[in-house]
Amino acid sequence: MGSEILFVGYPKCSTCQKAEKFLRAHGCTAPMRDIKAARPTAEELRAWHQRSGLPLRRFFNTSGMVYRDLGLKDKLPHMTEEEQYAVLAADGMLVKRPLLITADRVLTGFREKEWAEVFA
Repeated sequence: MGSEILFVGYPKCSTCQKAEKFLRAHGCTAPMRDIKAARPTAEELRAWHQRSGLPLRRFFNTSGMVYRDLGLKDKLPHMTEEEQYAVLAADGMLVKRPLLITADRVLTGFREKEWAEVFA
């Protein structure tokens, strides 16, 4: 298992490192795509969001510095979905990480129990 999985994270993020360890322990060989160096496009984000069934705000890294610096907490409620995709695509550090994208699931953040269901 691995080729049908996309794993997106930030190499310096301790949670992403934990998620990567978890994936390796479960036989997943998908490499980590660096969210900062190869940031998701608006099109990818739109597709992942639609497949996830999650509210779009779950794709934002609300605890990150960039999110706070841009004042997005107050701006997001007034932005269209397209504007939100564009903001997310502009800076990978705004995107909640890690992301696990499979053929039928999209998970944001690392919650071991949730991720374990993918490998059950």
